[in-house]
Amino acid sequence: MHHRIGAAAAIIFSAASAMAEPFVHPGALHTQTDFDRMKIKVAQSVSPWIDGWNILVNNPHASLNWTLHPLEFIYRGKDGIHPENYNVLYHDIAAAYALAVRWKVSGDDAYADKSIALLDAWSSTLIGIGGSSDRFLASGIYGYQFANAAEIMRSYKKWPERNVNRFKAMMLDVFYSMNHDFLVRHNGAKIDHYWANWDLANMDSMIAIGILTDRRDIYSEALNYFKHGDGNGAIEHAVWKIYPEGLGQVQESGRDQGHNTLIASLLGAFCQMAWSQNDDLFSYADNRVLKGIEYIAKYNLGNEVPYTKYVNSDVTQDKIASEGRGNSRPAWELFYNHYVVLKGLSAPYTKMFAEKLRPEGGGGNYGPNSGGFDQLGYGTLTYTLN
Repeated sequence: MHHRIGAAAAIIFSAASAMAEPFVHPGALHTQTDFDRMKIKVAQSVSPWIDGWNILVNNPHASLNWTLHPLEFIYRGKDGIHPENYNVLYHDIAAAYALAVRWKVSGDDAYADKSIALLDAWSSTLIGIGGSSDRFLASGIYGYQFANAAEIMRSYKKWPERNVNRFKAMMLDVFYSMNHDFLVRHNGAKIDHYWANWDLANMDSMIAIGILTDRRDIYSEALNYFKHGDGNGAIEHAVWKIYPEGLGQVQESGRDQGHNTLIASLLGAFCQMAWSQNDDLFSYADNRVLKGIEYIAKYNLGNEVPYTKYVNSDVTQDKIASEGRGNSRPAWELFYNHYVVLKGLSAPYTKMFAEKLRPEGGGGNYGPNSGGFDQLGYGTLTYTLN
């Protein structure tokens, strides 16, 4: 028996379904289930969690003595006017995140207070990001990392709601506005000009900010770009060539391996944040992400991989780049635990890379420059499953 829905009721019904279910919180790189697991394992001093914990607590960014340096304007890339100062931001974000995780696992509110002191200092100070086109790397990488620190801290009862809202406003005004602009306009360049990591960084920031601010429209914008975007960060452009043996050639393979491995860390963060919200992008398009990261891992562990000449508007790359080969980024525990431990899939090179780097450190454990802070890290502590 059929009932015709009245026009008004239909509008209400469609509006309700458009609102979708509420977001999971905390629900970016880690959920409360993840923190519960970490807390138990660290309390029991079980390896490898305790080994990851020890790296965290020994990192100066996780210390109550960390000094904060909020600035009004951050510059990344030489614009001929302002000196670059973005290192100040990535150090303070690494601290806000490390302190947040330390609070969740230890239960000691002193670390929570220190983390929110950092978040509040920046949200009351930062006005904008400038520099060369590299400013869009800053809006992406530091945007997603900052949002993740705040997403952990949102459950802290002593963080005043007005300050939480001020932080969210900063993320929308300073970071999301740039993320959106870059993915729409690409700084006025041809659609294939910017390497995949530029798109992926801004996609990571976009999805993280969508979760933090409960903006389903922003979250959906990020997911849609991953699946159907025009730029190199969309998954079928980032992992653009699939080989019969199950490997996928990654867009920056002919550039250098430092940037190629950055694709792995940015893809991992994106898929993990979606996973926390019950969207499985790890398996999207027949596990396309896995094919790409296995390719990156296999080559960077010293093995040969197939390579097809890569051509875009700017470059022709006839062979795979050996520069930076073996680059170690703390990006592999996340993938290993998802694909191998949780899903029981074969990912031999990802597994080997995770084992090689275990326990994974965080910001500052992989060199003093920006590359060492491109990932939040500590994956052995945060992603190892039972």
